[in-house]
Amino acid sequence: MPATIAVLPQPPLLVPELAGNAAVETEALREACRIVVVKLAAAASSWVAVGADPGGRRTVAPGTTGSFAGYGRDVPVALPGPEGTPGEGTALPLPLLIAAWAAGGTGVGSVRGELVAPDADPDDCLALGAELGAGETGLLVVGDGAAMHTPKAPGGFDDRAEAFDAVVAAALDAGDPEPLARLEPEPAASLWAAGRAPWQVLAGAARAAGHGWAAAHRHSSTPYGVAYHVALWEPA
Repeated sequence: MPATIAVLPQPPLLVPELAGNAAVETEALREACRIVVVKLAAAASSWVAVGADPGGRRTVAPGTTGSFAGYGRDVPVALPGPEGTPGEGTALPLPLLIAAWAAGGTGVGSVRGELVAPDADPDDCLALGAELGAGETGLLVVGDGAAMHTPKAPGGFDDRAEAFDAVVAAALDAGDPEPLARLEPEPAASLWAAGRAPWQVLAGAARAAGHGWAAAHRHSSTPYGVAYHVALWEPA
């Protein structure tokens, strides 16, 4: 079972070098991320990082390198572990770029990436989570909520966004995987919620543990109209 489960969002503005004028507004979000990854590293010396990417289902080895160059500045990062894996480089997907950045300085020994398609079937996500939950690793789950909370949000405004992220936030507050397991792909996709599939991988892993979970740290905010959720679940 996962030793501990952490949830992070994936905006590049988490990285101080990329934050620009958003640095002050997002400082509380960045601090919440720092707290949960430090606690995750204290609980587990190796992690599995889960995210969604259009390239679909694949594993990315520890040691793989990447860069935020595609997001405005060449900030190099690497998944902790052995030397980099050929062929990834600056194409390392955004959720794993964030995972690598977040892991830096925590002392974690190894981080392996597991990617799923954004439109992955919920049952497949739950099954993958159950498989990943078989070891005593830390589980780092990366993805954003709805990107339609205000008229100036990346996807514009959709009045369903508030209810969607309220379900996610309540589940994370309660340490309850079941509402996450029940998220439907189509509404999530139409709200530009990149976290749906990764959160359902989390749900599968949390279920497979065979015990309850408690939220040891929580943060949700919607700067720029995008919902960002941060959580740390520990065995109850």
